[in-house]
Amino acid sequence: MTAPYSLLVVDDEPDLRTLYELTLIREGYDVDSAGTVEEAWARLGERQYSAVITDMKLPDGNGLDLLRRIEAQGRPEKTLVITAYGSAENAVEALKAGAFDYLTKPVDLRQFRSVVASALGRSLPAPGASSGAAGAAGAAPVPGAGAAAVAVLAALPANAASAASAVAEHPALRRLSGQSVVMQQVRALIERVARGMAPVLVQGESGTGKELVARAIHEVSSRAAMPFVAVNCGAIPEQLLEAEFFGYRKGAFTGATEDRVGFFQAAQGGTLFLDEIGDLPLAMQSKLLRAIQERSVRPIGAVAEAPVNVRIVSATHKDLAAEVPEGRFRQDLYYRLNVIQIRMPPLRERVDDLALIGSALLARISADAGVSPPPRLTTEATQLLSRHSFPGNVRELENLLHRAVTLTGGDLIQPQDLGLPLDDIGEAESAAAGAGPGAASGAVPTGPAPAETPTADDATRADALSLPSDLAAYLDQVERDILMRALEKYRFNRTAAGASLGLSLRQMRYRMARLGVQVAEQHGGD
Repeated sequence: MTAPYSLLVVDDEPDLRTLYELTLIREGYDVDSAGTVEEAWARLGERQYSAVITDMKLPDGNGLDLLRRIEAQGRPEKTLVITAYGSAENAVEALKAGAFDYLTKPVDLRQFRSVVASALGRSLPAPGASSGAAGAAGAAPVPGAGAAAVAVLAALPANAASAASAVAEHPALRRLSGQSVVMQQVRALIERVARGMAPVLVQGESGTGKELVARAIHEVSSRAAMPFVAVNCGAIPEQLLEAEFFGYRKGAFTGATEDRVGFFQAAQGGTLFLDEIGDLPLAMQSKLLRAIQERSVRPIGAVAEAPVNVRIVSATHKDLAAEVPEGRFRQDLYYRLNVIQIRMPPLRERVDDLALIGSALLARISADAGVSPPPRLTTEATQLLSRHSFPGNVRELENLLHRAVTLTGGDLIQPQDLGLPLDDIGEAESAAAGAGPGAASGAVPTGPAPAETPTADDATRADALSLPSDLAAYLDQVERDILMRALEKYRFNRTAAGASLGLSLRQMRYRMARLGVQVAEQHGGD
């Protein structure tokens, strides 16, 4: 009977090569071997393998040369790289070159079997409980989105990959609403990285949907049937971090009345999402680095380390590259986590997606509230939203729409339902009304216009039509004028003025401070 999986082992040391071969043959694999890059490539020319396991240093090149050839040819083999101990740079380079995973020398054979099984999407037939846990990543591929489909997409050019993914897009990717170029790139990158084990760092402002990206990576991957554990690193008290991450044994400390697993053990075989990783204190960063490097954790009160098999996806709104030289984030941990970076764009950079995102949010909000059919945004409401800067991104938009669904009584959401300043809309409507029906409809006068004497208003309108040389300063001045008008209207009561603009007192104070709007003490009432 033919073995279901065929492997190619590439190493120039005969003893190690034999050790790897015997280990894999005992697991039921069909194994071939090679001692150089060229010999390995010749073997690949003869047949197709399930996976290729290669040493980094070879007599006629290195394992990266082989990886790049396999990637360039669009071959389906998963690739695993064996690197020298402590060579983090080589490991990162291998993962960026398309390797599914890497191992460090001296190779732990139990970990070796686990990583190979994970790459092939199978469970280990190990007799021990620990080996079985280590092979738990061998979950069945995601129904309808197998590894082979992802591998084909990765081999295509970027535009072809986008076209192919549009035909059969995974439901997890459809949750990332938007058809802007940046969002298409994000979805294509998720499909590419989901097939491997490389750590992913999701960078983006608060409220952009970083956890949605992490969940999509997990659900598109072959680990989808295994746990997805999300951890907010900034919400855990520092003294509890080690116990929460690694677990503890009964009696390890006062109050430890039973054994408890940590986040790593809970995510066994699946994905561990570390949100706001930049908020971890330095002492915990060191312990996390060791767990990632050794792929094992030692619960508090335990004597031995326990192997873990998890994929790490982290996220932050901070610039970790800037945090490293400031001494607030470990450089070695940064390199371990930032193998592949996915930047989630803020909402202001994808205004074209507002209508789609708004519709998706309204459908969900309405379903939760028992409202059917969900209300729709009018064109004017969408235009008003497109002019808002959204410092809170999608989360802020969701809050605005929650408010609108609650307050509106009809099927349409109007601008006034959103709680945003309406000054711009009012001025635009006034200008359109003043221009007359011909201007509003776009009609062109057929006769000569009567001669008129230019007025100060005409000069003001002409200035308004000219483009500002400094947009940021121009918009700040417009906002400053609006704030002053509101303050004067409400006799410098900041609470009332802010409420008229849809702002809280705190928001009003912040904007006044940012724009340098000062109120005399006698008018400083809130």
